[in-house]
Amino acid sequence: MAMKIRLARGGSKKRPHYAVVAADARMPRDGRFIEKLGTYNPLLAKDNEERVQLNAERIQYWLGQGAQPTDRVARFLEAAGLVAKTERNNPKKAVPGKASTERAAKKAARDAAPAEEAAAE
Repeated sequence: MAMKIRLARGGSKKRPHYAVVAADARMPRDGRFIEKLGTYNPLLAKDNEERVQLNAERIQYWLGQGAQPTDRVARFLEAAGLVAKTERNNPKKAVPGKASTERAAKKAARDAAPAEEAAAE
């Protein structure tokens, strides 16, 4: 059975609250899970210690059983020092998108047109 350590959403509309759970990978996001391992409340300030609460002992157990954390949970575990930090590389992050590139080209052409007319006079 493929196990995941992931977030299960709770809370009302526009007021999210997540549980960090160990679940079968085939179950839906908010569906059946095996064990609740912690909580995550994104509405709290980033420096608030209650924003992310984890049961380190049980998380270590599930990692030992072969459970794979999702990307977001892996970042929580790295911050808590439960797993080794992995190097991430996203070379396209700083590259502007297609629409932004087109807007910049139009603006450059528009700005260059009056300069050419002034130089011709």
